[in-house]
Amino acid sequence: MRRFYSMMQSASPTWKFAPLQRPLTTKTSPQTRKLEGIVFDVDGTLCEPQTYMFHEMRAALGIPKSQDILEHVYSLPTPEQQHQAMDLIRDIERRAMLQQVAQPGLAELMAYLDARGVRKGICTRNFDTPVNNLLNKFLAGSVFAPIVTRDFRPPKPDPAGILHIARSWGLLRRSTGEAGVPADPREEDERRRRSAAEEEGSRQDGGGGEEEADGAADDLLQTQVGEEVADASGLIMVGDSIDDITAGRRAGARTVLLVNDVNRHLADHEHTDLVISRLDELIDVLENGLL
Repeated sequence: MRRFYSMMQSASPTWKFAPLQRPLTTKTSPQTRKLEGIVFDVDGTLCEPQTYMFHEMRAALGIPKSQDILEHVYSLPTPEQQHQAMDLIRDIERRAMLQQVAQPGLAELMAYLDARGVRKGICTRNFDTPVNNLLNKFLAGSVFAPIVTRDFRPPKPDPAGILHIARSWGLLRRSTGEAGVPADPREEDERRRRSAAEEEGSRQDGGGGEEEADGAADDLLQTQVGEEVADASGLIMVGDSIDDITAGRRAGARTVLLVNDVNRHLADHEHTDLVISRLDELIDVLENGLL
């Protein structure tokens, strides 16, 4: 097995996760913490990259490489246009899923995590059919729950999906009142609806612009002191894209980049805590508390 290489950033915490080979005790160093679970991306992480999909999607939608695909779909003016665009994307993903290839070390890592009782979740911008195809084809019997797909909004790089997983696992803390650490967004629906209604009213009155709309969205991320919020600091986010590592860092999780020839520039990114070249390299990291 090739040795992993670490790229810990100066902004990362000074503590590490406790080695899984040794149980936590009262004598455990205060610089160690319990690993509460691992969240995985799908395309490019659990299966080998199928980056050609994104070229096909943008061609089908008629958008440039610089345009985020999901943002474009959600920005279309009518539900019918959004549904039509999403159908185009799904057709491409359905064809691509027939060519899915498991990442090297996938089975070994999942067997290890299952043996150690480590919880596993998924946070992906894909939809459920390709995800289920991959799990049934390569990981039958290995449990991932919850599975957050793009039906959960907002998608990565927003941290909401990872925070939802943390909350579903009962990982909570009391807020110190800082912005950027929302409660589970599904509990924010009513506030979002009120904000949207107020924004629409402002537009009809001739006021309100993009800057004000962005400010309203930021307000939703402001928590009250003592408010119960999701705590992802005990989690690891494993992915292969800037969306993955940014979502993980914003959620407060540790981040692991599965490096390839396309994303190698992200090895030095400020949101990357650790770099591995194949999934089973993570076994040694977890077993010996190296992250």
